[in-house]
Amino acid sequence: MKYILASKSPRRREILEMLGVQFEVITSDADESSDITDPYKLVEELSLRKGLAVRDALLAKGYDLSDTVIISSDTIVAIDGEILGKPQDEEDAKRMLRLYSGRDHEVVSGICLIGKDVQGVSHEVTTVTFDEMDEETICNYVAAAKPYDKAGAYAIQGLFAPYIKGIEGDYYNIVGFPIAGI
Repeated sequence: MKYILASKSPRRREILEMLGVQFEVITSDADESSDITDPYKLVEELSLRKGLAVRDALLAKGYDLSDTVIISSDTIVAIDGEILGKPQDEEDAKRMLRLYSGRDHEVVSGICLIGKDVQGVSHEVTTVTFDEMDEETICNYVAAAKPYDKAGAYAIQGLFAPYIKGIEGDYYNIVGFPIAGI
């Protein structure tokens, strides 16, 4: 069986490598715009779009995908009914971090597996609790980490780890995609 990771995320690559999966990376150019406001449905839809875009591109080039599984994923953060993706700029990153200070939020990852004739899509939710953060802490983190490529403006495994008070659910879901129960 061949595996294709339809993601440019280095964290998703690291997770698959840690699991001993041999895979090839082929990124998707799928449209990620959406009017979906339910975070669970949104990540499933975007994960599916990314996987189908890679599948369709490979089929258009004549690839035989009969022994291939395409793995695609999307992650967002949800708090107070707001869906947070990657921050647009420094101020947006700071705004997101202010929202989390001393509170819980959800990290929601969709994961899609596409084989020759079948596809499966699901999502995982992990609740993250942050410590209180003052404005100086937030500004220093954003300046040092430049978290613009991370959903929710932080990486749990990075410089922000000391501000995580607790998690409920799959840690790897926060990092890149869920692996609990594999």
